[in-house]
Amino acid sequence: MDVIEKVKAAGIIGAGGAGFPTHVKLNSAPEFLIVNGAECEPLLRVDQQLGAMYAEELLETLETLRIMCGARKAMYGLKEKYHDAVDALNACVPKYPDVEIKMLRNTYPAGDEQVLVYETTGRVVPEGGIPIAVGAVVLNVETLYNISRAIRDVPVTEKFVTVGGAVKNPSTVKFPIGITIKEAIDYCGGPSVDGFAVIDGGPMMGKLTKPEMPITKTTKGLLVLPKDHSWIVAKGRDMGRMMRMAKISCCHCMLCTEVCPRNLLGHQLRPDKMMRLASYNTTAEKDASATEAFLCCECALCELGCVMGLQPWKLHQELKRRLGGLGIKNPHREAPKSARKFREFKLFPVQKLIRRVGMTAYDVPAPFRGAYEAAVKLVTLPLKQSLGAPSKPCVKEGDAVSKGDLVADIPEGALGSRLHSPIDGRVARLDDKSIAIETA
Repeated sequence: MDVIEKVKAAGIIGAGGAGFPTHVKLNSAPEFLIVNGAECEPLLRVDQQLGAMYAEELLETLETLRIMCGARKAMYGLKEKYHDAVDALNACVPKYPDVEIKMLRNTYPAGDEQVLVYETTGRVVPEGGIPIAVGAVVLNVETLYNISRAIRDVPVTEKFVTVGGAVKNPSTVKFPIGITIKEAIDYCGGPSVDGFAVIDGGPMMGKLTKPEMPITKTTKGLLVLPKDHSWIVAKGRDMGRMMRMAKISCCHCMLCTEVCPRNLLGHQLRPDKMMRLASYNTTAEKDASATEAFLCCECALCELGCVMGLQPWKLHQELKRRLGGLGIKNPHREAPKSARKFREFKLFPVQKLIRRVGMTAYDVPAPFRGAYEAAVKLVTLPLKQSLGAPSKPCVKEGDAVSKGDLVADIPEGALGSRLHSPIDGRVARLDDKSIAIETA
C-alpha cells in the first residue's frame, strides 16, 4: 500500500489555514510527526470533536504514518480542557508506545504551527522556516481523519465545519464541499440577528466572506456576527484608515511586540517598529527593516495587545503584498536557540481573548449533528483550494458524474491537489475558476 499515492489520489490538503497539499508534506523524513489538535481559535469545535469521536482511528492512522515516514516519535497535541477528546485518546494510546499525547495550555495561538512545534518538541523553527527545518511535520486532526479514509480509497468530498456566533442552533456538521455558506447557516437555524456578517474561519485569523460563497476544503468554521459588531468593523477597516489612526494615536508602547507569538519564540519581528516605520519612515534604529513583515503569521494578537486598537498585522499583510510584488523575498533566516526568557509569562489566555473581542455570549457548545441531510441541488468547486496551482478540469460541461469521481487533477509538474465530485449529478458549468455540478 503506497499511502502517499492514496493521499494524493484522495485530494487531501491541510484542512485549515493555507491548505498545503498533504502528499508533499508526507514525502519527507521527519524525526517528529505532530498532530495539531490545539484548535486555538475561539468558538471552533471541529478538531476536539473529531478527537473524541474517532480516537482509535486517528491514532492507528498516526502510527501508520509514523512508520511510513520513519519518524522516531509521533505526538498528538491538544488542550487539557478538551476533556472528551483527552479521555478518548488516553484510553487508546497505550496500544501505540511511540505515540504521545501532549497537553497544551488554553492560550492563543497554541495551534500556530511554529508555536505547536515549540510546545511539543522544545525546538524553535528558524525565521521564515517550516517545521521540517527542525525535524517535524505537522498535520491537522481533520487531515489525519481524511488520510484514514484515503487509505480505504475514499476521496475528500465533505468538510467538518463549526457554524457559530449569532445563529439559532450553533452546530458542527459534515457538509458537502461546494454548497453555499448561506445553506450551511440556514441548516443551523439561520442567523439570530437581522443584519449580519460572516467570518470564514475563527474570529482572529478568519476573513470576512459572503453568504453566496462555497464551502471549500479549508473551511473550518463559519462565524455569524451582527454587522455592527466591533470585531466586524475592525476586520473591515482598510489600510489607509488604520494608518491614519496609527499616526494620530500610536503611543509606541511596544505592547504589540510584547504579545507577538513569533517574537516570543525569538524571531526578530517587532510590530511596534513596523508601525513606527510606516508612520514616520524611521524607527530610530539601524537594524529595523520593512522585511520583518515576512515573519508575521497574521494571528492578529497584536491588535488585542494594542491599547488603541490598531492593527499591526494588517500593515504586515500589506507590506508582504507590496514587497512580493517588487520581487523582494524574505531575507530573515536567523535560527534562535531558545525562546524569549519570559515567554511563559506573556502567553495570552483564550478566555481573556474572547472577552476582548466581545464574543463571550457566543462561547457556547456547538454539538456535532452528523452529516448534512438537506437536499443538494448545486455545488460549486473553486479550482484553487490549496497552495500551488489551480486544479485542472478533467470533465466537460454536460458530463455525468458520481459522488467521489475525479473532476479536476493536479497540473503536470505543479504543486496542487485533486478535486472530486461531492454529489451525483452533471457538470452544469465550467470556467477557469470553478466547476459547478448540479443534481440530475
